[in-house]
Amino acid sequence: MTRERKIYDSAFKLKAVELSNERSNITELARELGIRVSMLYKWRKDYDKFGTGSFPGKGTLKQTPEQKIIRDLELKLKEAELERDILKKAVGIFSKSGR
Repeated sequence: MTRERKIYDSAFKLKAVELSNERSNITELARELGIRVSMLYKWRKDYDKFGTGSFPGKGTLKQTPEQKIIRDLELKLKEAELERDILKKAVGIFSKSGR
């Protein structure tokens, strides 16, 4: 018999982490929320590591703000290199036809 997997939204996870930081008895809180204690500890660990971007949703990478900036800059660099290569080829083509 298979169990259906529950999916929790990011607002629920953030609220659970906030409550777990305020309370001393995490086991009791997990029972009240209807989740496993290990899941709550995992959410807390993710929140400590990634901050507000720790629960992005399906198919989105968990990234720290610094990692996001680096990824954006790498994409811009790749685009600029592609434009440069295209311009180099265009200069080569026009210089050959001018002879």
